[in-house]
Amino acid sequence: MPGHISYDRIDDNATFNLARIKKGGQLFEVILEPDKAVELKEGRPVEIRDVLRSENIFSDAKKGLLAPQHLFEPSFGTSDPLKVAEVIIREGEVQLTAEHRRRVREQKLRQIIEIIHRNGVDPRTHLPHPIARIESAMEEAKVRIEEFKKPEEQVSRIVSEMKIILPIKLEVAEIEIHIQNGQDAARAYPTVRGNSTIIKDEWLNDGSWKGLVEIPAGLSEEFFARLNKITKGEIETKIIRTR
Repeated sequence: MPGHISYDRIDDNATFNLARIKKGGQLFEVILEPDKAVELKEGRPVEIRDVLRSENIFSDAKKGLLAPQHLFEPSFGTSDPLKVAEVIIREGEVQLTAEHRRRVREQKLRQIIEIIHRNGVDPRTHLPHPIARIESAMEEAKVRIEEFKKPEEQVSRIVSEMKIILPIKLEVAEIEIHIQNGQDAARAYPTVRGNSTIIKDEWLNDGSWKGLVEIPAGLSEEFFARLNKITKGEIETKIIRTR
C-alpha cells in the first residue's frame, strides 16, 4: 500500500519486537508480544490487547517518544489507540528480534516437516520418506520458512522446491465447496485461497459461492473445520477424489 513499509522484513539488529507503519510522513510504532503478533499476522483470531506490551502508539518506541494523537484520525480513520495498533500490525512492518525469529522459524520448520512426513510419499515406492531425509532435502534445497504464514500454507511451495533433491509427491484431495451465504463466502474466501489451490470457482446470482479446490489430503479435516467455524456450518463440502 502506498506510504506503507513492507510488513514482513525481520530486523537482525532489533532489540525488542515491534510493528511500524509510515503514513503522511509520520512513523507510528507499537511494542509487541511476538508470539501473539505472529498469530495475528497469520490471520488467527487474537485479542489485540494480548498482542501489545503497551497500548501506547509511539513515533520512536526505542526512545519512548509517543506519536501525536491528533494524527490518529486523519491517518487511520479512528482515534481509538487499539484500532490504530491493529492497523499498524496488520498492514505495517513487523520486526522480530533475531532470537525470536530463530524460534518462530524452528517451530514452523518442525510443523512443516511433520506435515510433509504425514502426507508426502516417494512416487516410485508410494512409501513415506523418513523425517531425517526430508530435513536433509529441505536444507539442501535451501527452502525458505515464512514467519508470518501458517505452516499449512507453505507446504505445497516447499514440496515443489524439494522435488529437485527428493522424489516426493503429496496425496491431493479434490474438494467441491458451496457456501450459501454471500457474507460468509466473502469471509471464508481468503481461507480457501490461502490453504488450497482453486481449480475453478464462481459467484452465483443468489450471492453464494461455489468452487473446486485441491488440498493435501491430510490437511482436509483441519481445512473443513476452519471453514465450518467461519460459516457456522452453513457450507457444503464434498471430496470428489484423491490422487
